[in-house]
Amino acid sequence: MKAIVCDRYGAPEALRLHDVDKPTPWDGQVLIQVRAASLNAYDWGLLRGRPRMLRWMVGLRRPKFNRPGRDVAGRVESVGPGVTQFKPGDEVFGICRGSLAEYACASESALATKPANISFEEAAAIPLAGLTALQGLRGAGRIQPGQRVLINGAAGGIGTFAVQIAKSFGADVTGVCSTRNAEMVGSIGADRVVDYTREDFTRSGERYDLIYDLVTNHPFSACRRVLSPRGLLVAAGAGGADGRRFGRRMGRMLTGLLISRFTSQKVVSFMTRLKQADLITLGGLLESRKVTPVMDSRHRLSETSEAFRRLAEGHARGKIVVTVGQNGAPADA
Repeated sequence: MKAIVCDRYGAPEALRLHDVDKPTPWDGQVLIQVRAASLNAYDWGLLRGRPRMLRWMVGLRRPKFNRPGRDVAGRVESVGPGVTQFKPGDEVFGICRGSLAEYACASESALATKPANISFEEAAAIPLAGLTALQGLRGAGRIQPGQRVLINGAAGGIGTFAVQIAKSFGADVTGVCSTRNAEMVGSIGADRVVDYTREDFTRSGERYDLIYDLVTNHPFSACRRVLSPRGLLVAAGAGGADGRRFGRRMGRMLTGLLISRFTSQKVVSFMTRLKQADLITLGGLLESRKVTPVMDSRHRLSETSEAFRRLAEGHARGKIVVTVGQNGAPADA
């Protein structure tokens, strides 16, 4: 089968389309015929090996696992021993290793049934970004109906999900984005849009019960000006930043966490966790069309390097999707 392989740090130059052995599912695993995958800042960080402290976990000199890709959507080809939730032919989406390939194996607990009314490309756009948006708002943010919520970074992969999920919970939503994305952010449900090229939301005079910060480009001291007296700022971490940007964002987040220990306005951070129940929740939101993935661009498997270059620009509108197969045929056959 064909798969994207990366044997050294330095994506996207190090990526290549290669023939590899078709995987075999182990106990509790499902073999998926991949129909689509999507890219995340997480993938970019692993391929670049940055920030460099990351290499202690993922490989000092080269990636320990040379098959990139985490988000996946496709059809179950076969199942390993002990699998009870899925059978061959089922359409699924979720998270695995090496999704940028014609076939990939995933734990059955890392998958959910794909809603019949959405495409494989839409389903592949969901997993990591959708989980981060849902868990940041519902879990860390404890979002409530009627709250005033601001999404900083509303046009990105996570942000476009966050705007729609916040609206599905009955919040009044303000999205922060650039001029070129303002119309799109409004079209997916934001009640108001702040163009950061023209206005600093921290000086707007507005008050928000919850700020979901996906950019970390303002210190907590500035964000406090627009938080309600007992408001909450959820920091999603440093994203795909590397080098000095990573250090600067982490510094702001840690400083905010420290300051908030002595104020009624709080900062919380969290780590996205793979929870099948949350994937099922996301599937339900998409099935009901309360949430619709925003896709920046679509690429063939052989165009994965170009897809990562687009991701590296840092201005993708929604998700970047790689289409791997259609009607059972490899996309690059």
